[in-house]
Formats: sequence, structure tokens, C-alpha cells
Amino acid sequence: MKNNQNWEDLPYSQEAEQSVLGAIILKSSYLNTVLEVIPNSDFFYFPNNKIIYETIINMFSSGEKIDYVTVLNKIPVDIAAKNEFKNYMLDLVQIVPSISNIESYAKIIQEKFELRNLISLAREILKESSLAESSEKLIEFAEQKILDIRAGKSKQSLVNIKDIFIETIEKLDKLNSKSRTEILGIPTGFGDLDYVITGLNKSDLILLAARPGMGKTSFALNIAKNVSSDFKTAIFSLEMSKEQLASRLISMEGKIPGNKLRSGHLNPEEWAKLAQVSDEFSNLNLYIDDTAGITVSEMKAKARRLGEVQLVVIDYLQLISSNRRVSNRVQEISEITRQLKIMAKELNIPIICLSQLSRASEQRTDHRPLLSDLRDSGSIEQDADIVIMLYRPGYYSNPLDDKIDQNECECIVAKNRYGETRTVTLHWQSEYTRFTSREN
Repeated sequence: MKNNQNWEDLPYSQEAEQSVLGAIILKSSYLNTVLEVIPNSDFFYFPNNKIIYETIINMFSSGEKIDYVTVLNKIPVDIAAKNEFKNYMLDLVQIVPSISNIESYAKIIQEKFELRNLISLAREILKESSLAESSEKLIEFAEQKILDIRAGKSKQSLVNIKDIFIETIEKLDKLNSKSRTEILGIPTGFGDLDYVITGLNKSDLILLAARPGMGKTSFALNIAKNVSSDFKTAIFSLEMSKEQLASRLISMEGKIPGNKLRSGHLNPEEWAKLAQVSDEFSNLNLYIDDTAGITVSEMKAKARRLGEVQLVVIDYLQLISSNRRVSNRVQEISEITRQLKIMAKELNIPIICLSQLSRASEQRTDHRPLLSDLRDSGSIEQDADIVIMLYRPGYYSNPLDDKIDQNECECIVAKNRYGETRTVTLHWQSEYTRFTSREN
């Protein structure tokens, strides 16, 4: 059948496309195999093949029988064109080399489709290069497009429950062995919290949310410091400079009041503590990036370049830039959280992302935060595997009220995709911006 189009010099395999369509027309049950590799008609290069495959998918979705006669009857073209399709489809049925090789033919079509996408992207990048405001913006654009192509390739088949059951038994067996910490995830350094969330697990997006002043940055730093003793950790700080973060770490670990570090008025004992902390920090596997307005794609690229990162901490969500133009802030935040979850899965590491809460809790008698208080919520709650909220009752009370423990902090596990939700009580040391477990 002739095609009235001047084809560009792009990768395609007419033989593979025709063989797949012919095989399905001969034996419709093969469509189940093909659909896993070729989910839609866009994968086909020739328009006529697109029309036939799209017709077959529509019939399959409607539960209709698929064969030469039924498909030809459903082709959405005029009578003259349908006569051409009649001859073309007869040729398709006759030229199939081997029906049993249909999956191999489908993979050839998939490969050519992906190559065409990459060529199209290269042309798009070339076009954007003349319009881009800066090379950085162009790199962000290119990285996001490539991530979209990669995300489209990440598909898994159904797994038999028998295999899942065997893996589960093996995991339970390992939980009783010496490798328990490897299976449960990276310890946060807070035993009660680890008991609830089973540590920081691979591919998890963990949201740490609180109102300003509750200590979410300090809590994240506490965890990062604890983890980096044994695991490579990266902090992306969009609000505070790396010098400010270092000062916070010195204060919490050396138990040196933050105001003294800011003024530089340290006594001899505190200078000694500072020297000791410096030695301890030299052994930490902790890396800090304080680039303002960084995007998710930039963070992912930097984490990959660093290599073997096992935890990423981001401070904070609402300051992350998006490299897509969206109509409103809620959509933008939703897109960012989706990208963060994809990043966690692709790097196969836990990501802790800090987030602000709306002022709704300030207007309630009970100021404890709720999931509905997530600022610019959109899909934040949906994308996060775990949501942890910090609440200090003393923040809202009179400092002289001896009925309220000014140093108590409620670490509320408000969402836990894999277990219970409950509150863990921590101890807050404001002068050192430091959290500890109650037993400490």
C-alpha cells in the first residue's frame, strides 16, 4: 500500500511493523504479549500501520473479536481507502515470517521508536538553544526530556505470588540475621522513630513538615549527621548557606550555643570542643550543596556525579525550581513531588524533603499539624511514602508555664505507607538546635 508522504531519514523497520500486525490478525491472543512492549499506536512509523494498530487496540478494549474481517470493518476510512486497506491487510497476513517471533518483532519497533524520540529531542534541543536564556536552562530542559523518555521505559511485568512469597520469607529470615540493619533501612539515630518507620528505606520519599520555628532543618541535620557516619549523604540546602549549616552542626555536636558561634566569643573550653568536633566531622561522609533555586533534575545529576549516595536531604520543597511552565503553584509543586519520587526510585535511595505547613494550624485551638495543612498540597501527600510532622507544645505556650515541657517535641508520623501512624516524643535543646531521643 502506498503512503502519500515523503519520509524523513529516521530509524524504522517496515518489516517488523508489518509482521507484528499480520501476526495479531492471524492470532489475536498475541496482542497480550505485544501490548506490554507497544502500548499505543505512536510506536509505529507508518500512518497506515498506526491506524490498523489503533483500531485493534480499540476493539480489544471493547471486548470485540479480532481477525481480518472484523478489523477491516472497523478501519475508520472512506470506501476507496478501505479497498486499499483490504489488499494491504491481505499482504500483512501473508508476509509474517514466524508468528512465534512476534515479541522480537515488537521489540524492534520499540527500539526504533525510542531512537526516533531521541533524534526528535536532539532537534528540539538544537532549536531551544537559540532561544534559551542560559546554558543552565537548556541543560535543565534537556535533562527533563531525557528523564521523560527514561520514565517511559521503566515498566515491569506481573510477578507470580509464589515468587513474591519466597522473597518475603527470605527477607523475614534476614531480619533475624546479622544483616538486619541492611534490610530494615538506614537508622536515623532516633530509635523510637526507627521502630515506627523501620529506618530510611530505599526508593522512599519522606516528607518532613512543620511550621517555621519548629526545628525541621535542625532535625534533618541531626539525621544527616547520624547517617553520614556510615553512609554517604548529600544535603541540598536552598534556604541556608553551607556555612550556616556547618555552624548549626558544630553547635549541636559540640554543644556550643549558637549565639556564641555567631559572635565568635568562645571560652577556652568551647574552643577545645570546637577542635574535637572538627576532628569528628573530618570523618563524616557528608556533602552540602547550597545552590539557590536548584531543580530536581540538577539535584539528580549532582547526586549521580557524586556517586554511591545513600541518602539525600532537601531543604526545602517550596524553594525548588521547576523547569516546566505550569499554570499555578499547586500544579508546580505536584510536578516537583512527582519528580522527587521518580528520583528516589531511579537512584534507589531514601530522600528526605522538608516542607512548610500552611497557617491553618495557627488558627486552631489545638495547634498540632494535620496532613491537610501541607502547603500547596496538590499531590504532596500522595507522592510521599512517609510524612513526618514536628510539633513543640512549648512553642505556643508561656515560657514560664511549668505545666508545659518547653523541651518536648512531638514527632508525628502522619502517613506511613508500610506501617502504623503514631507519635514519637523527642527532646529539644534549643540552645544547641538539637534533638535527642527521650532516653538520652
